Amino acid sequence: MVKDITRFSFPTSIIFGPGAIRELPGELLVMGVKKPLIVTDQNMEKTDAFKSLLNVFSTNRIDYKVFSEVQPNPHDIDVENGVAVYNSAACDFIIGIGGGSPMDTAKALAVLVGMGGNIADYDAQSDTKKDIKAPLPTIVLIPTTAGTGSEVGKCSVITSTSQKRKIFLCNPLMMPALAVLDPELTVSLPAHLTAATGMDALTHNIESLTAPVFHPMCDAIAIKGVELTVKYLEKAVKTPDDIEARGYMMLAAMMGAVAFQKDLGTAHSLSHALSAICGLQHGLANAIVLPYVMNFNKEVSKREYTLIAREFGIDIYGKDELECAESAIEEVRALSKRVGIPERLSSVGVERAQLQDVNEKAFLDPCHYTNARSCTKEDLMSLLEEAF
Repeated sequence: MVKDITRFSFPTSIIFGPGAIRELPGELLVMGVKKPLIVTDQNMEKTDAFKSLLNVFSTNRIDYKVFSEVQPNPHDIDVENGVAVYNSAACDFIIGIGGGSPMDTAKALAVLVGMGGNIADYDAQSDTKKDIKAPLPTIVLIPTTAGTGSEVGKCSVITSTSQKRKIFLCNPLMMPALAVLDPELTVSLPAHLTAATGMDALTHNIESLTAPVFHPMCDAIAIKGVELTVKYLEKAVKTPDDIEARGYMMLAAMMGAVAFQKDLGTAHSLSHALSAICGLQHGLANAIVLPYVMNFNKEVSKREYTLIAREFGIDIYGKDELECAESAIEEVRALSKRVGIPERLSSVGVERAQLQDVNEKAFLDPCHYTNARSCTKEDLMSLLEEAF
């Protein structure tokens, strides 16, 4: 409501465009960097995109240390191992390159370098969490997927190895000082990951748009993110060397992350639990459950879903909002199918016996607190059964 106090913040500097990676040395010089720790994963380390970064460093005689022991759905032990490498190599700066896993690890690593302790100490869901305070090492993030938008976010999601659930670390001090968005770095991303990460971006934009939080700037950004995803995701999947499509999908992902400072919804609670329990890739999990969650929300989100229907090219003039909402859900489902996303959790290795555990963890996840429609534990289980 306009009578409430709301804080708006979009502070991260962004360099965007083909070849943007070559601008990095000048930026690091201005920042006074001596030896960054490059945080990535082992698959990323083998790619041309990663070699491009190292070539830039080599050409400009920048010293660095690489930490590549980051798992998909990164674990707290990954972060702790990274801290040990950062300290032993006497680094003074953190650069994360890759998808959401290394970028989230880089941000969490900065917290432990600056504050000490372990990941659970800063769990945003805990009543006894420690406050994150300055100074933290400066962070630069370089996404090579178009999905999470972690490069402009203030949060990190890390899996607790002991609790088997996602832990959230959130603080404005964790926001990167610089994000480098170079669409050339995403060209080699396989089609199935392009699809999953792109649907992740769509989920961010849709869930943030419908979150019951007053933030008109984020709402406008979310709608633009939906527009770009609808227009460019299929092109990026099917014509991977289309730099325009790759670039606009990077922007859609970034917009989703900016928009979800409003918060997210039930699709993310389910997805976080599916990743922690079943090892499902985050974007893939979001893509599968999104239409079911949208259907659950359609009565209360019909106005927002009507705007989404419009971005799919549906004539909404004079139409019933609920009818438009149902059309939007079908369009999301159809887009997901066209880019190769399975419709059911059972098609991607999830077992029925796991659903109860997933439900327990999903109910503990805070994202459903800001879902457009309130969710009970039974509602979450019903959604899992539908999606299964």
